[in-house]
Order: sequence, then structure tokens, then C-alpha cells
Amino acid sequence: MAKPAKQVVSALLNANHAEIQQQWLQRLKADGVLQSGRIREGELQTQCAEFLGRLRAALNSGLTDIDSPEFAGVRELLAEISAARATQGFSPRETALFVFSLKQPLFDALQQHGGGDATAMQEATWSIGLLLDRLGLYTTEAYQKTRESLIVRQQQEIAELSTPVIKLWDGILALPLIGTLDSARTQVVMENLLETIVQLNAEMAIIDITGVPTVDTLTAQHLLKTVAAARLMGADCIISGIRPQIAQTMVHLGVELSVVSKATLADAFALALARQGRTVTRRRTEPAAGA
Repeated sequence: MAKPAKQVVSALLNANHAEIQQQWLQRLKADGVLQSGRIREGELQTQCAEFLGRLRAALNSGLTDIDSPEFAGVRELLAEISAARATQGFSPRETALFVFSLKQPLFDALQQHGGGDATAMQEATWSIGLLLDRLGLYTTEAYQKTRESLIVRQQQEIAELSTPVIKLWDGILALPLIGTLDSARTQVVMENLLETIVQLNAEMAIIDITGVPTVDTLTAQHLLKTVAAARLMGADCIISGIRPQIAQTMVHLGVELSVVSKATLADAFALALARQGRTVTRRRTEPAAGA
């Protein structure tokens, strides 16, 4: 009586794992995994050996369902490898290739050592292909999750870097904005501005929107929220950088900022100094001795 396909695959891995691993490594090298220099041969060899070991242990349980507890070790390892390769800059194809390139060595080993039962061979081939397809899809999903988390983290870092709060003078801050204001970025702007107001005990804050491409009703609401939050912390706000095109758009939309605005950051800074009772004057040059 022929063995079930999963028993054939399990026995095949147990008896020929060294040969399969060697052929697998050769295929990975032939596919150019090491050419980028992002992973070393020793690390790749360790990953292959660890994966085959965990796969053998899972198949020895008699199950082929990759969602079962018996495959937890395999899933964990694939998630680690996918996360590492996503961080290292591998493409989804290169990452999934780690699993899919194992097919041919397993098929070759099955033909050489699988026995003469054609039906069992066909079932085992199908079982191997289906198992590795599912593991490859799992690898791709794990890779995608890591990439998405990296993108979100990078977006957060860029948002923080693109909203610096600058001290212009004692008690006067400037917040230059570049790009579109959305709800998430407005929250970052508020937090950075309010924290700096508290740290420096600032009385004035200039919000410069020279780098904001358009100001619509939603953007105006975000600006007003920031101004209101700053006022609650005891700081007055001035908005600068409103270009003629933006002014026309705001009038057309009926947007009212209800806050003092200036055309340029220099004008806003001069106004902030005037409110503090300060002024900037040109220093008079003393004549040189003997002139």
C-alpha cells in the first residue's frame, strides 16, 4: 500500500536533507541572492539549514497545514527572515524566492529517491508544491507587513523633521511649514509647537506657510486649531507667507483665518519684535582712527 503524500515528503526530507540543502543553496546563488552583497553566504547557509530543520520537524508531526501550531516555528523563522530582508532592501520577489527556490531540489530528490509508485510520486509532488506555495505567500505577507511598518515610521520621522520649531528671538518662535497639512501632521505640528512654547516660555509664534502649496477650508481649520492651542498656552500667533494666489483662493472660498497675517516671515518677525517693544536698527559705523 502506498504511503500518504505527507509521509513521503517527510521521509524524503529526513533521509536527504543534506543533499537537498546543498542543491537549494546552489539554486539561490544561481538566482543572484549573494550578488547584491546585502547578505553573506554564511548567513544564507544558516537560514537554509534552520528552515529545513524546522520544516522537517513540522512535517514529522504528520500535518501539512501551515497555520497549525506544529508549523509555528516555521512561520516564526520566515517572519524573521522576511523582516530582515525588508530592512536590508530586498525586493518582494527576492524575499519570496527564498522559499520558492526550494521546489526544484525537492522535486529532484523525489524523482531520485521517491520510489517507483507513480501515483504516490504525483501526490507527493502536488503536496510539496502546494506546501511551498503557501509558505511563499506567508513570506510575502510578512515582508509586506514589515515594509508597511517601515513606511509608517519613516513618514512619522519625516513629519517631525519637516516641522521644526525655531527660536528667532527671546520669546519669539518660528514654525515653517512645508507641504500639505492633514490631520495627522497637524497633530505633530501642535505637539512640537506647544512643547517648545513651554520649554522656552515663548510669547509669540510665527507660523510660516510659504512652503504650503494650497490653503483650502480644511487646511485653514488645521491652522486655526494650531493657533487656538498656542493661545491656550499663552502665546500669540502670526501667520506669514500668504502668497497672492493663496489669498485669492481663500477669498474665493470664504476662508477667514481670524488671526494676524503678514506676507513674509521678515514682516511677521518685525511685528513680533514691535509687540515686545523692540526694534531692529542699522548699527552706525564708527569712523576709523585718523580718518
